[in-house]
Amino acid sequence: MLKAFTFENNGRTYNCRVEEPRGSRTQAWWWFDVSEDGQRYAPFEATEDDTESAVQERVMAYYDHLLVRRAEPPQQRQHWARRTKPAVTEGAAADGAAAPASGGEGAPAATEVAGDD
Repeated sequence: MLKAFTFENNGRTYNCRVEEPRGSRTQAWWWFDVSEDGQRYAPFEATEDDTESAVQERVMAYYDHLLVRRAEPPQQRQHWARRTKPAVTEGAAADGAAAPASGGEGAPAATEVAGDD
């Protein structure tokens, strides 16, 4: 298993280390922190065949993706009570899914339209 190491990329210093399992965790994980970021991250499990360069690539890819997601505008989410219910499609209704009632008790769900014969 690799020992802790530090590397620099794009003006940031990355400190990487493996933390052994403790508590309910049964696997060792790679943890890293980045200069100018108060968080630490554990994006993937450690394996015996990890190399320093492979871990560096994975850490940089993970952190770069994280920065892209942070830069995106926040998604507007509906309040749970105001969410629209998904519409039932004809295919789902034909497969036995519940279709919205279109009439009273015993009324047909769909009407047949006579065509020009």
